[in-house]
Amino acid sequence: MQASEKEKNFYGPNIKIIKKKEGCTVYRMMTPGGEGVMTSHMVFPGIELVYNDFHTSSCFHNIYPKGEIMEINHCRAGRFECEFRGGSYGYLGEGDLSVNMLSNHVINSSFPLDHYHGVAVIIDFTEASQGLLSFLDDISINLYLLRDRLCPDNRCFIMRAKEEIQHIFSELYTVPEEIRKGYFKLKILELLLFLSVADIPRQSEPDKYFTKNQVETVKEIKKYITNNMDKRITLTELSSKFGIGLTTMKLCFKRVYGTSISAYIKYYRMQAAALLLRQSNDSVMHIAAKAGYENSSKFAAAFKEIMGIPPLKFRKNLSLFNGGKET
Repeated sequence: MQASEKEKNFYGPNIKIIKKKEGCTVYRMMTPGGEGVMTSHMVFPGIELVYNDFHTSSCFHNIYPKGEIMEINHCRAGRFECEFRGGSYGYLGEGDLSVNMLSNHVINSSFPLDHYHGVAVIIDFTEASQGLLSFLDDISINLYLLRDRLCPDNRCFIMRAKEEIQHIFSELYTVPEEIRKGYFKLKILELLLFLSVADIPRQSEPDKYFTKNQVETVKEIKKYITNNMDKRITLTELSSKFGIGLTTMKLCFKRVYGTSISAYIKYYRMQAAALLLRQSNDSVMHIAAKAGYENSSKFAAAFKEIMGIPPLKFRKNLSLFNGGKET
């Protein structure tokens, strides 16, 4: 089923409708590196709740032409990157929430960890204001005041993971279908009321954006790390090699990928080693060397720390699972 021009403007030209029924539309977006599925529920007039499930590094770009449109995003898993006009970057990690007006144009967006799962609430002010006013007399939500409070000067508001956010969103991921329609309304009202009284000075992080040059540099560092898994290189050497300050490099890398450089290197090496244990007959000592470890005992300890079991047991379990046949 073909998407409308309005849907293409919002989700991008590569969007297709794969399922549609009253109040719910499921979209699929194909990208060069994977795909994304978006399940949209119309909750109030002008207010949609969208479940986002992406397995790709690239993302669509909203090109909605006009109007006051607010987008509230919650990241359940993965990581989301936005490059804004002016060269600043913002990131959502697991449990984080963001509020952005689509007039704050996103130049580029991506998923640094190659996957992303979360919920978005999309509010068209023109249609939504009257619908909210008529829903419950004793609930007062002024969307324009909310916009001015959270997004002054057209900034993106980011609230890092906290218990209150978890409480609101966790239940949205396990809603029984028979109560979904009414439950969505209650949760959106709860979210908007919460944001109306949220502590803005403590939660907003406008001073922690990184420049385009810094972000591109740490992406090159990540590429270098993954392409040279067997090499040992210190953080100081990386800083010097790529011409970026050591502190800035560490902070920016953690913001982009959600973990420290050292932790990322260890995790990536162990994942690559697990793949070799599955797909090759190489000895553990040989795989340890490919992962940059001269000492197989240290490799085994690191592998167990990340994967939960030693490499020999990991391979043995695979052999048992496959009926005694090596993979």
